[in-house]
Amino acid sequence: MPSVQQPVMSTTQPSKVVPIETLIQDDPYLGPYKGAIQHRYSQYASWVDKINADEGGVDKFTRGWERLGFNVDKDGIVYREWAPGAEQAFLVGEFNNWDRNSHPLKKNEFGVWEIRLPNKPNGELAIPHNTKVKISMTKPGGERIERIPALIRRAVQDLNLSPAYEGVFWHPKQKYIFKNKPPPKPTEMRIYESHVGISSPEPRVASYKDFREQTLPRIARLGYNVIQLMAIMEHPYYASFGYQVTNFFAPSSRFGTPEDLMELIDAAHGLGITVLLDVVHSHSSKNVLDGINEFDGTDHCYFHEGARGRHELWDSRLFNYGHHEVLRFLLSNLRYWIVEYGFDGFRFDGVTSMLYHHHGLGTAFSGGYDDYFGNAVDVEAIVYMMLANDIMHKLHPHIVTIAEDVSGMPTLCRPVAEGGIGFDYRLAMAIPDMWIKLLKEKKDEAWDMGNITHTLTNRRWKEPTVAYCESHDQALVGDKTIAFWLMDKEMYTNMSNLTPLTPVIDRGLALHKMIRLITYGLGGEGYLNFMGNEFGHPEWLDFPRAGNNSSFHYARRQYNLIDDHLLRYQYLNNFDQAMHALEKQSHWLQTTQYVSLKHEGDKVIAFERGNLLWIFNFHPSQSFSDYRVGTNWAGTYRVVLDTDWKEFGGHERVDRKGKYFSTPEEWAGRKNYIQVYIPSRTALVLAYQ
Repeated sequence: MPSVQQPVMSTTQPSKVVPIETLIQDDPYLGPYKGAIQHRYSQYASWVDKINADEGGVDKFTRGWERLGFNVDKDGIVYREWAPGAEQAFLVGEFNNWDRNSHPLKKNEFGVWEIRLPNKPNGELAIPHNTKVKISMTKPGGERIERIPALIRRAVQDLNLSPAYEGVFWHPKQKYIFKNKPPPKPTEMRIYESHVGISSPEPRVASYKDFREQTLPRIARLGYNVIQLMAIMEHPYYASFGYQVTNFFAPSSRFGTPEDLMELIDAAHGLGITVLLDVVHSHSSKNVLDGINEFDGTDHCYFHEGARGRHELWDSRLFNYGHHEVLRFLLSNLRYWIVEYGFDGFRFDGVTSMLYHHHGLGTAFSGGYDDYFGNAVDVEAIVYMMLANDIMHKLHPHIVTIAEDVSGMPTLCRPVAEGGIGFDYRLAMAIPDMWIKLLKEKKDEAWDMGNITHTLTNRRWKEPTVAYCESHDQALVGDKTIAFWLMDKEMYTNMSNLTPLTPVIDRGLALHKMIRLITYGLGGEGYLNFMGNEFGHPEWLDFPRAGNNSSFHYARRQYNLIDDHLLRYQYLNNFDQAMHALEKQSHWLQTTQYVSLKHEGDKVIAFERGNLLWIFNFHPSQSFSDYRVGTNWAGTYRVVLDTDWKEFGGHERVDRKGKYFSTPEEWAGRKNYIQVYIPSRTALVLAYQ
């Protein structure tokens, strides 16, 4: 078991009324919705009261895997399963030659079935490690059904027998011993969004070991301090990107063993890297044979019954967040990944779908607050997220939670104690949409500097945001990455240093750096990059599927391209490393920014953030000499980062040893100004002394 901080939360019962004056003071538009905020908080407080009264506190309640599923003590194995709709239940597996009647379970008044299997006379467990198991049940009408245990810790696939996964009893004699403590909660989030399976240049499924040995060192060298692991929870369909989960407590076996994953996380901790799990609690695979759909033979169990329990677009099932046992399952699932594997937090997928009964489908969020507090809001789901955030943060203060929400729900990242939903960060989902729209629809000279700065800075006060230019969504086949939009087919012919630098590649390299830098500098309190985008990966991402003849050609990341020093990908990679080094030194993500210039004709943007002055010239052809830029800081300035440096594939048109002196005269609303040479398609970051 990893060395996680001990629980610090008491069973003190919260008041059902929360003082939300701070929320309303910060955002007066919330005033008319005070009742709605109080209502959801009272529901949260009622659940905490109930858990404390009936379950002995949230610590015990969120350790459901220690009671349900398979657990081993000195006397043998205890197996428990919540299946209230079943009439009978039997444990079957290789251990009893799949005898459907030899090992019956007993049911208690809460719908939990139980069986104890004593150790064999020689002391061995009754079920051998790494052998297959199922629960066989009868429905009230007598129909026999078989399921993988809901809290199974390992599921495997044998395509020679069936496409469905099978449950495995996993209890190795040698437990993995963690060597490193988790790092402190990061104050600056530099996130590397990662998928283990595609992390190799080779056309195959990469393993946890591959990622640990080959990819993790690259991430550390670049300067990222957080990795976000996707597709960890078991999912039978590889091409789902991990978003059709069947076995919520089992790490994907296609990448290796549970111990291999533990070793990966332990190694990341040894490098000072925080590890987040991409958690999918917004929906579940509708698979029956290897999932939890119709688990006890009913249409509901873990999910809402009927239409409310189905997501038509995703073709999946929707959890019943208002049910006691479903809350135990989901909250324990979060805690399990922290306690057993050492994860340091979560990126919650599909939060928009959870927040609203309409799941965001066919809805254009105008920013009107009726959208966020009307009848369309799913209060039960919001209360679940409040419980998840507040309980996990109090039990494990070092964790981080991030919400993927496109709707802009206010209070999403405010503390539960203030009436908020409790996430640490939200993803700035409008930013990548803006960049793709610009690249797709407008010529460079038509880019709107005001719109760019507005989109980058438009975030809710006191609700931290993770900015990104592109994530895995833009990398998928059917879309284009920024590098592809910029350079497209010339990436296959003109990315070698042995070929002339064409206008297309020159523009592509320049704008790729500028887009990342301004997003990083102005877009939020954290920064995220999807693996490969740091060096302008030349191809989209397409998993093996029937439509591509099960090819792995596009289901990989070609890190070999940056190791080949004859190719220009190295320059984009070098720039990524330089950005992170400067942020680590200046800590600008912890500070606010002030935009002093958005010049539409010149295509110049200037702003102050941290102790740095940032100047961007997006003009496709016009360079400016002695360009006047306002600043509040008097002193001598020097360039600390220039997108045009030679090591970044640029032309080095600005003297890197040059100094600039401020003049004490008001300019652009600032107390001083400096004059700089700013070449076309170049960004300068200056520090003052």
